Amino acid sequence: MSSVNWLGRNVARLLPSGTPPKKPPLAQGMQGLADASEPDIAAPRTLHTRLQATLRQEDEALSPRLLRRALQELQDIIDPRVSEIEGGRRAMAMAAWYGVASAAQRRDLWLLMSEMFVADAQKTKEAQAKFAAAVGTPDEAAAEVHYRRATVSPRRRLLQRFSVYPEGVQFLVDLRAEMLPFLKADRRLMALDVELEYMFSTWFDVGFLDLRRISWDSPASLIEKLIQYEAVHDIKSWSDVKNRLDSDRRCYGFFHPRLPGVPLIFVEVALVDGMAGDIMPLLDELAAPSDLGKATTAIFYSISNTQPGLRGVSFGDSLIKRVVETLKDEFPRLKVFATLSPIPGFRAWLGKNAAAMLGKLGERERAALGHAIDSEPPTAAAFLAAAQRPLALGEKSPLRQLLLQCAAHYLGQGLADGKPLDPVARFHLGNGARVERLNWAADPSSKGLQQSYGLMVNYLYDLKRLDKHRGLLAQGKVPVSTAIHDLYI
Repeated sequence: MSSVNWLGRNVARLLPSGTPPKKPPLAQGMQGLADASEPDIAAPRTLHTRLQATLRQEDEALSPRLLRRALQELQDIIDPRVSEIEGGRRAMAMAAWYGVASAAQRRDLWLLMSEMFVADAQKTKEAQAKFAAAVGTPDEAAAEVHYRRATVSPRRRLLQRFSVYPEGVQFLVDLRAEMLPFLKADRRLMALDVELEYMFSTWFDVGFLDLRRISWDSPASLIEKLIQYEAVHDIKSWSDVKNRLDSDRRCYGFFHPRLPGVPLIFVEVALVDGMAGDIMPLLDELAAPSDLGKATTAIFYSISNTQPGLRGVSFGDSLIKRVVETLKDEFPRLKVFATLSPIPGFRAWLGKNAAAMLGKLGERERAALGHAIDSEPPTAAAFLAAAQRPLALGEKSPLRQLLLQCAAHYLGQGLADGKPLDPVARFHLGNGARVERLNWAADPSSKGLQQSYGLMVNYLYDLKRLDKHRGLLAQGKVPVSTAIHDLYI
C-alpha cells in the first residue's frame, strides 16, 4: 500500500461520526484528512512535542500519528534514492491533498516544512569553524564553498521538487500568499517564508521574464486577468478595459515561462501632450483617443502586482525601465515619463498626525484656518471634521491649503526606517523617481476620497537623475520638486 493511501485510510478515524467523505480530484486516498472538521485554531503544543505524543488534543488539526506520517511523506519527496521525476510525482500528490485540506491542516504542513527541514547544526558549526580558520590562506575559497553547502537546508531541495511538475511553481507562490498573513503571529513559519522568498528571487529574476504588450487583440483569457488583478482603478466593464487598451494607450506586463498566462505585474500607460493631473479623463470610456503625433508625455497611471506570494521579489523597477525603452523606440517624441498615482496611506496618517501638523502653523495661518472651520483655536477634531467634504473647498480655502501642505509633508518628509511611509511612494521613489506635483480633486471617486481626500501625485522619472535620486533616498532625503518643497510648513 502506498504511503498516500495509508494516510487516507487511517485519517478517516479523525472524522466526526456521520461525516460524509469527499473525493478530491488528484488525491483519492486522502479525502478523510482534507475533510476533517477541526477548529481553525493554532495548536498550543510545539510541533516537536506533538510529533512525540500519542493522542491528539482537541484543538489540533492532525493527530500525532498522522503528523508523523505527513512528515514521512515530505521526507519521501527528497529521498536521495528516487529520481527528480519521482520526487516531483510525490510532491504533486502532496499538493493535491493540500488543495482540499482545511486551513488548520495546511498550517500543520507549513510548520513541518519550516521546522523539520533545517540544515544540520553540527555540520554547519564545523564548516563555519573551518572557514574562519582558512581565511587568508589558500584554502579560503574551498572552505567557503564547504560552509555555504553546509548551510543549505533540505527544505530548499523539498521546494525544488515541488517545482518539477508544471503547476508546481504556481502552487508554491499560492502557498506563500496564503501563509503571509500568519507570519507575525507565528514566527515558526519564518524559515519557510525566507526560503521561499530566496528561491523566488532566483526563479523570477528579471533575466527570466518576458516583457509583452497586452492589447485588445490579446487572448480574452489574458484580458480577463487585467480585469481580475487591476488593483488601482477597478475595471468596471469590457468597454472600460477596451478604453485602457485604445490606440493612445499601452499596457505591458512581465511574464514567466512557468506562469505563461498570467502577468506577474502590469502597467497601464496613457500617451498625452502634458503631465496629467486628473484621473477621470484617462478613465473616460467616451473620450476620443489622443493624437499620438502630439504626445510628449507617458503617464503611468496604474501598476498592479498579481501575485501576493511574490512579495519581496522586486521587478517593478525593471518593468518601468523596459517600458520606457520600448516607448521611446516607438515614439521618439516622448520626453516626459511620469505617474499619476494614488496616495493610499495619507488619510489614515493625517488622522493620527493632525494635531502635530496644526502645531506647525504660524499664528496668521492658524487664525485663518480657525475662522474657516469655525473653531478658534482650530483643533485636530474640528480640522478633520471640516475636511470630510474636500471637493467643496475653493482654491483659496485655508483648509484646502493645509491639506496640500500635509500631503506634501507626508510624501516628502514622512519616513520610517529611512523609507517613505506611503507604499506607492516607496515603490516609485525606490525606483529613482521624485515627488513632482500634487493634484487637487484628481480622484473624486469614493476610494480616492477615502484614501487621500481625492488628492493624487505625479512622480517624475527623470532618466538622467534616477541614480542621484536613489542616492538621496539612501541618505534619508526624499527627492522632491520645488513646488512640493514650497508646500512644507
